[in-house]
Amino acid sequence: MIATAKAIAILALGAGYASAFSLSMSSALIVQNKGGGHGELGFQLAKNLSSNPKITSITILQDSACNDAKHPFASYASDIPNVKIVKADLADESMTAAMVQSLLGESYDYVWDNASKGAVGAGKAVVDCAKEWNSKLLTYVSSAGIYKPDNVFPMPETTAVKDIAGQVLYEQYAKENGLPFVSFRPQYIYGEKSNKWDYIDYFFDRLVRKEPVPIPSDGSQKVSLTNSADVASLLASVLNDEAAAVGQTYFNCGTDQLLTYDKVALMCAEVAGVDANIHHFDPALGKAAFPFRMTDFYVSPDMAKSKLGWEGPKHNLKDDLAWYFESYKARGGMTKDLDLSKDKEVLAPSSV
Repeated sequence: MIATAKAIAILALGAGYASAFSLSMSSALIVQNKGGGHGELGFQLAKNLSSNPKITSITILQDSACNDAKHPFASYASDIPNVKIVKADLADESMTAAMVQSLLGESYDYVWDNASKGAVGAGKAVVDCAKEWNSKLLTYVSSAGIYKPDNVFPMPETTAVKDIAGQVLYEQYAKENGLPFVSFRPQYIYGEKSNKWDYIDYFFDRLVRKEPVPIPSDGSQKVSLTNSADVASLLASVLNDEAAAVGQTYFNCGTDQLLTYDKVALMCAEVAGVDANIHHFDPALGKAAFPFRMTDFYVSPDMAKSKLGWEGPKHNLKDDLAWYFESYKARGGMTKDLDLSKDKEVLAPSSV
């Protein structure tokens, strides 16, 4: 009897463990766009969440317009093999919550939307699904590009936004529906297996050809260039304190390691082993191909650090430029055709 009672007690304890474990199981859905500046964030987020004990299954709802032969999409099978991939035309404005639910066949506790640019079509459908699923959290990847800066830098989360921007309309729709909602506003992103290389390629394109590097004004403007893995860790940090995340709602998203435009050029030149032939130009003459804004335009992740316990970036551009330059060469950067006619326009004798 004693043995039997002990066995029953152990079984009961085991059942309790099983029950507790089942209650803690949480499924995650990442809605991922076809590419561009945010193209690798779904991939990096899936990698991050794969090691998070709070998340037990991950699905990516992938825009079918992506190029499967290019990164990061080509690395889904090898780098995130346990992640389920479901494809759909996310540009279809007739898409509804019912269509999304039919595609996925299940509900999700946590949703990260890295695709929607407004509260129509798939964007509206994702919000509606999260509401029907009673999701614990809907996290949206917005953009710091919605800000209307007023010369206060770093731009705080309270900076005025462009009311007609699609991301703002998405945020408003999610809030109106009473969802536990969080929005991150990233800036310039780079990273391994990226889908967009323009920001830093601009400097290498000119440096390796010993061409002038046009930089507006005096080049002292600051920029925040964030590794996509650090952006992913910011997006995942909502799991550290969900109540604090929802309470704050809006978070700037970027590294706190700021660099001037001139400094970026000089760092790239050092890695490439060439001199930096920087030429400053008058912004009134145009933007040419310059990848950043003409003036300061940067944010700080202080709110995410204080509210969500984000530990800060694990990467920095200075160290990353070594592998970046190797990637640049591997992508044919040294030999690609380059039209510098716009550079010549802003570097005319009337430039500064």
